Amino acid sequence: MQLAIFDLDYTLIEGDSDHAWGQYLADIGAVDGTEYAQRNQMFYEEYQRGTLDIQAFLKFSLAPLTRYPREQLYAWRSQFVNDIIVPMIREPARDLVAHHREKGDELMIISATNAFVTEPIAALFGIEHLLSTRPEIKDDRYTGNYVGTPTFQAGKRVALDEWLNERGVQPTKTWFYSDSRNDIPLLATVDHPVAVDPDTVLKQHAENEGWSIISLRS
Repeated sequence: MQLAIFDLDYTLIEGDSDHAWGQYLADIGAVDGTEYAQRNQMFYEEYQRGTLDIQAFLKFSLAPLTRYPREQLYAWRSQFVNDIIVPMIREPARDLVAHHREKGDELMIISATNAFVTEPIAALFGIEHLLSTRPEIKDDRYTGNYVGTPTFQAGKRVALDEWLNERGVQPTKTWFYSDSRNDIPLLATVDHPVAVDPDTVLKQHAENEGWSIISLRS
């Protein structure tokens, strides 16, 4: 098995789906617009700097899911994906996924964004395997907690190892495409690390390590 792994935000899509979902909730009045938008922006900037407290962020980002029935949440999510996410998808990203699919590689997305947001986006790319922090559900309601390993920074590597061990497989060749300094721990472990429109820290690291650097921007 050859495994092509993709980060999602600012890699396969031209934007951050987690930040965009928070802004969408504020825009439609599902959360306190001003306060929530300010905290959402604060966490986003911490993520970009590589200083995000993932536990604090998950507590913040999963809390709105506890306030509404799943049917309402899914209706909002569907509209969000159609209106906000679909315009973020560019042909170079679709072409890259298609390239690996045509080669017969297994395809996977690993994203720090939680699975409530990422599942329909992975489906847009036709990618079955998704490792993403999973919100907990009890009695048909989201609890505000998560289960398993948060897929952030080194947690992406842990989650991938867990996934491979559960299936008893080891890929013969691996690729990982990402834009972010937060993904250096996983990039450093694959056969073919690829920096995609990288932030300044990842760009410098990729140049120092001789990693490939590409652009998927249109």
